[in-house]
Amino acid sequence: MSPAGRAATDTGRLARLGFADPSRAGALLEDPALDGLGREPAVLEGLAATADPDTALLGLVRVLEGLDGPGPLRAALRDDQPLRDRLLAVLGASTALGDHLARRGGDWRLLSGPLDLPARPSAVRAALLTAVGADPAAAEPVATAADAADALRVAYRREVLRLAAGDLTGALDLVEVAASLADLAGATLDAALAVARADLPEDAVPCRLGVVGMGKCGGHELNYVSDVDVVFVAEPAGGADEQAALRTATRLATGLIRVCGATTAEGTIWPVDAALRPEGKNGPLVRTLASHRAYYERWARTWEFQALLKARPVAGDLALAGEWVEAVSPLVWEAQDRPDFVSEVQAMRRRVEGTLPVAQAERELKLGPGGLRDVEFAVQLLQMVHGRSDDRLRSGNTLSALEELSTWGYVARDDAARLDRAYRFLRTLEHRLQLQRLRRTHLMPQDDAELRRLGRSVGLRSDPVTTLRAEWRRQAREVRRLHEKLFYSPLLQATSRLAPDEARLTPEAARARLQALGYEDPAGALRHIEALTAGVSRRAAIQRTLLPVLLGWFGDSHDADAGLLAFRQVSDALGTTPWYLRLLRDEGETAERMARVLSAGRYPVDLLLRAPEAVRILADDAALVPRPAAALVDEVVASVRRHDDPTVAAGAARAVRRRELLRTATADLLDRLDVDGVGHALSDIAAATVAGGLEAAVRAIEAERRDPLPTRVAVIAMGRLGGRELGYGSDADVLFVHEPLDGADEREAGRAALAVVQELRRLLALPAPDPPLVVDPDLRPEGRNGPLVRSLGSYAAYYARWSLVWEAQALLRAAPVAGDPDLGRRFVELVEPVRWPASGLSDHDAREVRRIKARVEAERLPRGADPGLNLKLGRGGLADVEWTVQLLQLQHAHAVPGLRTTSTVEALHAAVGADLVAREDAEVLLEAWRLASALRNGVMLVRGRAGDQLPTDLRELAGVAAAAGHPASPTGALVDEWRRTTRRARAVVERVFYG
Repeated sequence: MSPAGRAATDTGRLARLGFADPSRAGALLEDPALDGLGREPAVLEGLAATADPDTALLGLVRVLEGLDGPGPLRAALRDDQPLRDRLLAVLGASTALGDHLARRGGDWRLLSGPLDLPARPSAVRAALLTAVGADPAAAEPVATAADAADALRVAYRREVLRLAAGDLTGALDLVEVAASLADLAGATLDAALAVARADLPEDAVPCRLGVVGMGKCGGHELNYVSDVDVVFVAEPAGGADEQAALRTATRLATGLIRVCGATTAEGTIWPVDAALRPEGKNGPLVRTLASHRAYYERWARTWEFQALLKARPVAGDLALAGEWVEAVSPLVWEAQDRPDFVSEVQAMRRRVEGTLPVAQAERELKLGPGGLRDVEFAVQLLQMVHGRSDDRLRSGNTLSALEELSTWGYVARDDAARLDRAYRFLRTLEHRLQLQRLRRTHLMPQDDAELRRLGRSVGLRSDPVTTLRAEWRRQAREVRRLHEKLFYSPLLQATSRLAPDEARLTPEAARARLQALGYEDPAGALRHIEALTAGVSRRAAIQRTLLPVLLGWFGDSHDADAGLLAFRQVSDALGTTPWYLRLLRDEGETAERMARVLSAGRYPVDLLLRAPEAVRILADDAALVPRPAAALVDEVVASVRRHDDPTVAAGAARAVRRRELLRTATADLLDRLDVDGVGHALSDIAAATVAGGLEAAVRAIEAERRDPLPTRVAVIAMGRLGGRELGYGSDADVLFVHEPLDGADEREAGRAALAVVQELRRLLALPAPDPPLVVDPDLRPEGRNGPLVRSLGSYAAYYARWSLVWEAQALLRAAPVAGDPDLGRRFVELVEPVRWPASGLSDHDAREVRRIKARVEAERLPRGADPGLNLKLGRGGLADVEWTVQLLQLQHAHAVPGLRTTSTVEALHAAVGADLVAREDAEVLLEAWRLASALRNGVMLVRGRAGDQLPTDLRELAGVAAAAGHPASPTGALVDEWRRTTRRARAVVERVFYG
């Protein structure tokens, strides 16, 4: 092969090995300094494995060129694989360490043999003190300050070299690297302090100076290049004057900062930042222990207590620094008792984000959305809220604290695992970026070459640029999602407001709190708490986190004991279901919503106990929106068709109804629906259930007959169902109509239709653990004495000859609800002349309507009931408003199209538009009608059974008021509101209805 061909082959091979500039690499591999190493397969493979093979090769040539005797290194590169891997990995990932090795070539020997890095903090400290000419035992400097400072930089860089080699070759994981860097920082501070002590005048007053590590140094999670946050604490020594001792300590602290931060020919180490001290940069650099304690007890702000989470003695007088930590750390767990503590921490995070330049925010690994600070702030806030009552959560290390939060149930295991993975990935990127030039940076590069190097440094070999960008964005999105979930959790906000004893949930604290919250049976409540929190299981641990807050929310209700009992029942029903408690702890406002629903009354509790898995709807705002009527009908009918057994089919329809009733009741109790919306939702649910029951009945009768039905069947909604104004306890008033198919025998068709209707009523009346849906056909012609189902022709004949005014009035709300749609439409067309008479209502018929109304008032009110508290038949109640509106419809619908509606509200608005009722009068009637409807629903929600009478029991009354969206005091404010509203409505009824 020609030289040109050989060169092309070599170039292609080097490109495949990962060299970005294979031509230049080929030339370097032939450099005399390598003395043939460039042709060694092991060396080539080692270079190919690095983050940047080109940089690694150039660095290797420079190191060999800088050695007086490169032979030993060449031999080691051939024969010592661990050294070869470490050296090449360092050269490929860090130009700064490459420069160090080129200047001090002999340091390559530091990478030979066992590194033994995590176990050597004491050895590192001794090495650094020796480097500055100090006796490690006495820490007395013996070298000049300038020489000692340079020697410290060299010694520090050598230790970083060893750490980087272990890191890049996988001998150390992220946690070990960060901890080793923090230990190295502590040793460096000690050595710098020894250098600073050399500058003290001979007459300096003796003092004790302790250095407390803060931030990442204190948390044992330091970066390669980072400010090292510290706080200095001093005390006089040997009976010295305090102020003179503080002057000495200040001079020592200043000298330490100068030694670490100054730049010399040997570079710099890192800045020492004492801005986390009391009063920040405006405060004294050094204080006594008593001065520190006084400041934190009286003046410290929330962020300063958050910073104390990571405080750790790191250098100087460790005993004094330890006293400082012991004195101030307990104050961390009192900080969250401050008003708006959680909001302050959240606002601080938002301010940090707000200070980022727009051009950099999306590239920030540390401070940007989805960055490291998102993880750290979330973990720290959780620690500060829960750590006051659980000292297992007080680690200063982010990953250790996250693990404890997960272990003891404060964070979901999956969430904690995802955060852990993302945090490690982002920190690794940060480390690799900083290693390149040993400069402090948190910005993701934009240059493809730098991205390629960074991607390869974290193990990405296939298309490292694209893969790195995608993985970084994915992890950042995951961090941001979990940050917002944990950091802004309403449960966290509520927990922070509890007193420490309340949060701990000790029996004594719980008993006292239960009494203060208004639990009538504290002993019984304690038994529930003990049953829910007993043991060491994760389930019990999460319950111990939830219950202190839930107890308060239950206590805000009219019956706290019932709310707690219901919570225990639901928790027992769901047993060890893995998602249940996690849902309450993690998903937004779910726990508070559940507390409100469970303490509202029997109706939602009974529904939830019959289908406890439906608690999921509490976590999703979209799930609290009632489903469209057509979608409900489709689902119910589809469910029915999946079962041949009509009883099972009807059960499937009722299961859908049960779920939708719970959805509606929950949305109602959480103020997501007004009373009109509740009426529409409940009517749609009933209509879908009737449609499902009819489908099941038709299938059953056809199976029994072994023949298709000889007739069409339709169900006509009447009453509140027809007006889409059902309440929770309303019956479903209906008419049944059929029409024989062409050629069918009418009598046979009638029998088949009757069989279907009877089967429908039977199926929907079967005993079941559901609120009953009574299908009431009593508004049919001739009432209870008339046929249960008629043909369309029979209805036409009846209404043409025999219809009474009460039947015309009942037909005002007739609307097709199930069955054959064309038949339903034609039935409505048939009755339009009856309910909207062309000439209006005669005076005789109007008097008859008023007479019937008076008779209903006199005869149907329950014996002994207070007519002033009856929601339906009482003066100014539902019946008064509805009969008034219906009389106007009977009188004027022939001339006012807007009155031709089944809706009470729409008809009342139309009457105002036609000047039949004054706007002020209509508003009075509408207010009374909506209040009565809401309170009637409230009675059902609280008691679990229908009732038209406003309760007289004050606790029950308070529950009804809350459920109806009308909170009232226990002194009867709701009754006063009811009487005032209905008195005004009755006055309008007297004028408009009775004339």
